[in-house]
Amino acid sequence: MPIDRPQIYDNHGRPIQYMRLAVTDRCNLRCFYCMPEEGIAYLPKKQLLTYEEMLRITSVLAGLGVRKVRITGGEPFVRHQLPNFLYQLAAIEGIDEIAITTNGVLTQKYIPDLKKIGVKTINLSLDSLDRQRFYEITRRDEFPKVEACLYELLDAGFEVKLNAVVMEGRNIEDLIPLARLTDKYPVSVRFIEEMPFNGEGSHYPTLHWTYRRILEHLQTEFPDIQKQIDPLNSTAYHYQIPGFLGNIGIIAAFSRTFCGTCNRIRMTAQGTLKTCLYDDGVLNVRDLIRSGISDEALQQEFIHVFQKRPKDGYEAENNRQSLVHESMTTIGG
Repeated sequence: MPIDRPQIYDNHGRPIQYMRLAVTDRCNLRCFYCMPEEGIAYLPKKQLLTYEEMLRITSVLAGLGVRKVRITGGEPFVRHQLPNFLYQLAAIEGIDEIAITTNGVLTQKYIPDLKKIGVKTINLSLDSLDRQRFYEITRRDEFPKVEACLYELLDAGFEVKLNAVVMEGRNIEDLIPLARLTDKYPVSVRFIEEMPFNGEGSHYPTLHWTYRRILEHLQTEFPDIQKQIDPLNSTAYHYQIPGFLGNIGIIAAFSRTFCGTCNRIRMTAQGTLKTCLYDDGVLNVRDLIRSGISDEALQQEFIHVFQKRPKDGYEAENNRQSLVHESMTTIGG
């Protein structure tokens, strides 16, 4: 018999099923599209959610229908005792899936723990397969560690998704080599439109590499690339090159074409709920918890803001109190 589970819907009829949970605002890379070269002003530890607070938030949201949690940062593995937290997170009733987004620099030694916890999907950020270009993008010479992590994750049987932000003048020559990884490896290579969350405001006047142009570029090398059926609530357009083991995704993150089926929310490391990537935060959950709110009252707070969710990223951006200026590392990857 199927289990009858609660499911909350937003004011546009979209289910809220998936939370991206940032466990830290810190990162050990300095990718230029994410933060300035000097980094950002990291928050004092006391301003961040504790692991206990994150577990409570997740439990309350699971009671509303959240089934999947993706752990993000910053870089999640920068935070101490992350595996212990993941074991506890996996034990929360109603949470069916835990996924992780990481840059791979520190991840390799935790692979056995991730297997035991039951993590099946790892999103690995990798914008270039060239060591020098990787350094120029990330401002850190860590490509060998990330590459080793990629192949060990594949050997261990994880479903690996490579996330590559497509950037004019930075890594266009990497698009074809990255796509070729899907020939011999069961990896999903996902090309992502660049966004303005770099900690200093947009550094481009217009988006040159839209999802359409990315596809056209791939078609010059792989003219027989085929469109696949996109999973429900997917943010990516899926493609496969005939005969290749893996697949390719193109994410229109700036064009915002997938908002109509979005089932995601974000919880920042400081406990701010975002019902859209482009809003500037709709609920200070950390302060509510520290004020002594009950689980029942917290659940009602969530229900209230879910009924005021913008229909898409453009509406969310228009509703902001200020222009986009924050770093992606502060809002959960």
